[in-house]
Parts: sequence; C-alpha cells; structure tokens
Amino acid sequence: MPDPAPFPDHFSEVAGEYAEFRPDYPPELFAFLASAAPGRRCAWDCATGSGQAAAGLAGHFARVVATDASARQIASARPHPRVEYSVAPAEASGLPDRSVELVTVAQAVHWFDGREFWAEVSRVLVPGGVVAVWCYHLFHLDEPVDGVIRRFYGDIVGPDWPPERKIVERGYRFLDFPFDEIAVPRFQMVKHWTFGQMVGYLRTWSAVRGYLRRVGEDPVAIVAADLARAWGDPERRRPLVWDLDLRVGKVRSRNA
Repeated sequence: MPDPAPFPDHFSEVAGEYAEFRPDYPPELFAFLASAAPGRRCAWDCATGSGQAAAGLAGHFARVVATDASARQIASARPHPRVEYSVAPAEASGLPDRSVELVTVAQAVHWFDGREFWAEVSRVLVPGGVVAVWCYHLFHLDEPVDGVIRRFYGDIVGPDWPPERKIVERGYRFLDFPFDEIAVPRFQMVKHWTFGQMVGYLRTWSAVRGYLRRVGEDPVAIVAADLARAWGDPERRRPLVWDLDLRVGKVRSRNA
C-alpha cells in the first residue's frame, strides 16, 4: 500500500496548547445534529484534533469514532468511554461502508481534498445519514479588544495565513457541498477567559506559527501591551464570542 499523501499539518507542534486553549462547541449544536441524524448508534468526527467535538457527540451517540491525521493531536485528545480515537487521513477513515449516521468536521474541512473526502463521507454514511461541517472566524468582545485583534489578524500575521483561510473567512458559503442541505439554527461559542487564556488561544493560530517560523519572533508580543490595556484586569474573566458557520446535509440517494 502506498504511503498516505502528506497533509497540511499546522497544529501538531502546538497539540498541547490546542487541547488547552481551543474553545468548546455549544451543547445545543450536538443536540441539533443528533436530532437530524437517522439514528444514534455511531458518529464519525473527522479531523478531531484534541477531541472537542467528539466529546460533545458522545453525549448523544453510543459510539463515536474520532480520527485525525496527526498522531500528536490524537495523543493530546481528551479521553471518553464512548470515543474511539485513531490516526487516519480524512479521505481514508477505515470505517466500513454504511456504518455511521453522522459525520462531523469542525474547523477543518477546508484542509481536505474535497472530492475524495465527500466520496468517503458518502461511502460510510447510512441511507439518510447526515454530514455537518462548521467553522469560526474571529471572536468578538468589545471594540477596544476587537480592534487590536483585527490589526493583529490582518496587519501583523495576515501574510502568514495559509490560502485555505479564505474559505473560513467566507463562512464556508462557497464550499463545494454535494449533499441535500437542510436549514440550521444559529450557534455561538462563548468562553469566559482570563487575559492569559485569550493569549494562549492566539498562539494556537496557524498564522502565528507561520510568523514565528518566518521571522523568528513571537508576533503576539507585538500587540501584548495594547491588548493588556484594552482588556483591563488580567485575572478578570471576560466573555469571548465566536459565531459558528454551519452547513448540514443529508447524503443523496445512491439511486438518484
């Protein structure tokens, strides 16, 4: 068997920080997805990272298979008795045909080979099975903090974002999605974080890692003082909000 194709690995080197500082998804999202699926025996969370979505799905499904192409991400994933973690590329899950009722991809489908991945999704989903992909962009808090973050995002680390970031910025609106799409409610992530936690999250950005490799310096340090002034008391927990862009569809009839 040939070696698997290389994948765009932007996060293995910060797998521990990713597990600690990436925000969790709202419980209401997983309740909605479970209600849309034709059953609750098995869900596949693809590109699970450190397992944020897999843990949420485990509250609704008897079994969750969570895969990621990065062994370091899987090693940092949060354990759960109903989640089975394994290292596998998105396009070759190793799952049997028609074996899952729901496939989810959180903040990752823009990295995939779309044609091969959608074929894999169609293969593993049961008839009437559901696929859900979502992403998020910048958080919002208040204008003093948001203004510094926008400058940091665009002016400082902007050149270091991978090209796929444009797909996220457009909210997956122009993503090829060959499924029968269903309407979805609006969901948000909210985290009450200290200043240090917010800065820890910034350091998980792929563009921050890119800047560090290119320049040899931590770009967060450039805006740290401005961010601190805008934030106020560094131990004060403040509510950061991310809007989720979600697309959900059902696998098309194989007789169509």
